[in-house]
Amino acid sequence: MSRVADWERRTEWPLAGAALVFLAAFAWPILDVQLTGFWREVCRYADYSAWAAFVLDYLVRLRLADRRMHYISRHLPDLLTLALPVLRPLRLLRVLVLLRVLNRRAAQSLRGRVAVYVSASALLVLFCASLAELDAERHDPHAKITSFGQAAWWAVTTMTTVGYGDYEPITTEGRLIAVALMLAGIALLGVVTASIASWLIEEVREVETETQAATRADLALLHAEIVALRAQLPASEPPDRTSSALDLPG
Repeated sequence: MSRVADWERRTEWPLAGAALVFLAAFAWPILDVQLTGFWREVCRYADYSAWAAFVLDYLVRLRLADRRMHYISRHLPDLLTLALPVLRPLRLLRVLVLLRVLNRRAAQSLRGRVAVYVSASALLVLFCASLAELDAERHDPHAKITSFGQAAWWAVTTMTTVGYGDYEPITTEGRLIAVALMLAGIALLGVVTASIASWLIEEVREVETETQAATRADLALLHAEIVALRAQLPASEPPDRTSSALDLPG
């Protein structure tokens, strides 16, 4: 195991906790518009603390990497989420380290892993998109999305590509969030479709394997019976066709 992989394994749970703290600090002021100034400051400092934990984690991983420039090029999203304030909500994706932990305890089959990843990822994406969309839209006087329930309904219909059109973003930031949610929804639906297709192929293969095994067993039994019959033939006297023909009258 490389030093970076060992560090990531050791810091999975602390970073997952930091991501959950950041998620709570991000969501609370959005969901509670009457939140007092003191608690808003608490959320802001929790935000900064989680961000500092992610920065420290990235710097340590970069320090442990054997080829640092190669590591930076392979992990540009991590760097961008730390360096650009406009991408700050993307730090919520750090909570995906929980999926790796859950995956180790999930079923070893493909279906078990996909169920964990898809369900947790879908809930996380829907929740974060709803929060971000509500935060972007509700301050506009012409906005149609003004509550978390409306934002959640919009996120579900958008992610599943249904798109009823009863709620739609009107701000530029809200439309950018919609684009990101559409792409994420397509990706998750692709994973679901691939998983179902893989499951069907696996089931068909199992049925074919069982059928072939039963056929081979029947053939082996038939072959054994034929061999046994052939072994009994020399022991019996064949009929004397010549004498029988001579004994016939006239």
